[in-house]
Amino acid sequence: MYKESNQFKQKLSLVYLWLVPPVTAAIGFGIGPVSYKIYLPVWGLNACLMILSTYHLGVHRLWMQDRPGRYQAITALLLFSPWLLFSIFAGMGPPPSTAAGWAATATEQQTRYYLLIIGGIIANFGFALLYQKLKNDGEQLYAQLGFSAMSTALPLFIINMAFWGSFLSESSKIFIGTKRPEWYAPIRELFFSVSLVEVSLLYLGTAAFGAALKKSGYLSPRACNTYIIISLAGSFLNLIPPASPEPLATLSYLVAIPAIPFIMPYLIGINLLRKNNLPGT
Repeated sequence: MYKESNQFKQKLSLVYLWLVPPVTAAIGFGIGPVSYKIYLPVWGLNACLMILSTYHLGVHRLWMQDRPGRYQAITALLLFSPWLLFSIFAGMGPPPSTAAGWAATATEQQTRYYLLIIGGIIANFGFALLYQKLKNDGEQLYAQLGFSAMSTALPLFIINMAFWGSFLSESSKIFIGTKRPEWYAPIRELFFSVSLVEVSLLYLGTAAFGAALKKSGYLSPRACNTYIIISLAGSFLNLIPPASPEPLATLSYLVAIPAIPFIMPYLIGINLLRKNNLPGT
């Protein structure tokens, strides 16, 4: 009876965690921004449920094992944690499309992009530990490629998020009711190019880690193939010009949303929490 109850909790927790990214996106884009007095308590409740779900998936059992088990638990939690922060975007909604709207919500927009920066750094720490684990267990090629891509993407990601969170928030206050200066368009194009590179690198790095996990036998081939295919598709779609015909233009926009490239790392983290008998652990 206890075993059946525990299995039910694990399955329920797994489904809940799987639903976090799509539900966050659906609410954020479908309902739009709501008052922080509403979304902050809801986000706090969701965060508690996500943490409780990791407990039922087995993070506590991993932590009570020897050093490799704790290493695995920390790695999984670091890959998982960015979406613990990003789920708050469901209440914030998408960024405003006008300078006036951006200026009116400048503090909220700065918070959004600072959280993205924090999440990116946390995920990179997780990939660093995963790379070291794979390297120690004999899988170096794909793990090295993946970590190199992630390490290259991170500074570009931070610069890009700082542009949107700091520069754009402050400049929007100046541009209200005035014509934007001539230098503004080249700056936007510059950061569009930065975004193009960092987003593609994030997807390619995730695909490489998926291949490394498959080769090492850490996760099932089916799961790893999913990570690889979706990540490669994301990298390809990201390179499609915005002026392309539909649905390619919309797909290109969606895969470039800053939080989206971290969905596959999030799922990898969840999958690692479920695996208590990995090689070397």
